[in-house]
Amino acid sequence: MTCGACCAYFRVAFYWREAELSDSPHPVPKGLFVELDSQKRAMKGTEQKHHQKCCALEGRVGERVNCRIYDNRPTPCRQFEASFESGVHNPRCDEARRAHGLAPLSGKDWKGHGPSQGPKKPDHDRDL
Repeated sequence: MTCGACCAYFRVAFYWREAELSDSPHPVPKGLFVELDSQKRAMKGTEQKHHQKCCALEGRVGERVNCRIYDNRPTPCRQFEASFESGVHNPRCDEARRAHGLAPLSGKDWKGHGPSQGPKKPDHDRDL
């Protein structure tokens, strides 16, 4: 991946059972999330109001990043799509990119790139 803006902008909150081995085929690893309440967990680093960055994100946003728990990432991460990744605009992607000084993506950014590669470089109230 080259972006990672969403991983360093939104709170990644998910249902507590996603962290339980007995309830999930790919549980979020222990020690990488915090308890928000009796039903919700959040990835460490994203529960903060300012300077959010998921503890599983490695690298530099907008350049080259990697999720070190990609196969075990929670549902919000699995469901979030970059703008035009599937041909559909995602304003939340634009918002996260803008916060990191990155231009919004367009359909042209995806030409010749599969969704797994991504395009070339071109607060608590913000759950992913």
